[in-house]
Amino acid sequence: MNAIALGPLLISLPRLYAIGCALLLWLAARYLLRLPSTTRQRWFTGLVIAWLIGARIAHITLHLESYSATPLEALKLWQPGYHGIGGLLAGLLWSAFALRKHLLALLGSTALLLSASSVWLVLMAVSPLGSASDISRIPEIDLENLEGEEVYLPSLAEGSDRIVVNLWATWCPPCRREMPLLEEMAEQEGVTVAVINQGEDLLPILRYLDAEALSFTHALRDPGQQLMALFEAPGLPTTILFDGQGNTLDIHVGELTRAHLERWLED
Repeated sequence: MNAIALGPLLISLPRLYAIGCALLLWLAARYLLRLPSTTRQRWFTGLVIAWLIGARIAHITLHLESYSATPLEALKLWQPGYHGIGGLLAGLLWSAFALRKHLLALLGSTALLLSASSVWLVLMAVSPLGSASDISRIPEIDLENLEGEEVYLPSLAEGSDRIVVNLWATWCPPCRREMPLLEEMAEQEGVTVAVINQGEDLLPILRYLDAEALSFTHALRDPGQQLMALFEAPGLPTTILFDGQGNTLDIHVGELTRAHLERWLED
């Protein structure tokens, strides 16, 4: 899983690791860099801002085609989409500017920033807080569609190259935000998208889909939240990617972006 639940909050592991590394960097800078407190605070605050801007710009540049269709998506800073190397370069440039009159501190800050970035990359690779799902294929269970008809879940793989299964609920804001994108992806050839509501009655589901003018060929109900239990999902939305044979390829917890979905479908 790429996210964990902290009480009512669902936080992605890359962001959690980044916050942890930033705190370590702040502590190391406080005790190792010989700088006045105001200068150190100005440098660190600017470093965080520069890293976020640089990482966001680098990600958007690498996925320019995805963002060109909906450029305002680039402003949704809460969504995934930050490139670590871009952030590192921006942070180094800011450090060079902010500490240009403090050569020893500049060298020390560069070493600390590189070390913190290395720790983050290691955490991303090892993912000590993550857990792999034991479900390697589409679960062999029956669910109901909105007309009350039984749907055998593995049948979704018939005639498809990719199957995207999205677990959602009407009360979940990020679930609602990504619904139009999922509807758009469902229109692509060779792609089957199933939006499977978790734990809700039929009426609120129908009301929401009608109010938003959303239409899915495979809109299913999972009132017992079987899939959340099977995939040990920490929260909603959770989206699972399967190949044409029904094998599990990836699981994403949290809001999807166009760039993320397009990468899934192109790989």
